[in-house]
Amino acid sequence: MGNRVQLFVTCLVNGFFPEVGIATLQVLERAGAEVDYPSDQTCCGQPAFNAGFRDQARAMMRQTLEALDATEGPIVLPSGSCAAMLIHHGPELMEHDPELHAMAIGVADRVHELSSYLVDELGVDNLGGSCNEPVTYHASCHGLRGLGLEHQPQQLLDAAPGVERVELDGADECCGFGGLFSIEMPEVSAAILATKLDNLEASGAATVVGTDVSCLMHIGGGLRRRGTPIQIKHLAQVLAEGNA
Repeated sequence: MGNRVQLFVTCLVNGFFPEVGIATLQVLERAGAEVDYPSDQTCCGQPAFNAGFRDQARAMMRQTLEALDATEGPIVLPSGSCAAMLIHHGPELMEHDPELHAMAIGVADRVHELSSYLVDELGVDNLGGSCNEPVTYHASCHGLRGLGLEHQPQQLLDAAPGVERVELDGADECCGFGGLFSIEMPEVSAAILATKLDNLEASGAATVVGTDVSCLMHIGGGLRRRGTPIQIKHLAQVLAEGNA
């Protein structure tokens, strides 16, 4: 295909889950993309934005916009949360400055979450993939409600010849992370997570798959504290396995 794309890897992937970034690169290249990585990319500003620190969020967003605006082609993220931040809140943060506002709109128009880019933009319906035990899918809130990721991740999982997907009760319900919500309201967050973990244990899955490492990190921590052997994997990791 020869499509040039820009990989925006996100802070959590860069700092805690670099293997997800590597898997995303592998999946995009297998889909025919020529992947660039803007080296001066940094945080999109979402943590500061969610905490109400708009000036700090605006400064981080500006750095990100300038880094991405200097590139060409689609901007792909392995995160519905950060993609939603760039698409919906980048233009909002820059409304005070016509030049930056136009830049934010231009960048937002190029941003795609990984599964949406593969399915909706490239028309990919089978990239392979492997997982030796049953998997289930958790839909992150920003991806599902903010970006409309209602079928794309499941479509890619179901098409993978080595993957058996089992249904998860409450798959479209929050895991309780919510960024700073889990810190500011830990009791409520823990209660929401407990319901998610109960449903995961009842599903019979050996692995829970998601499209945001933030949710997977939260779920994984809860599983470990319970001593439940269910594993967490980003969608990109499943799609990359068995196809190296």
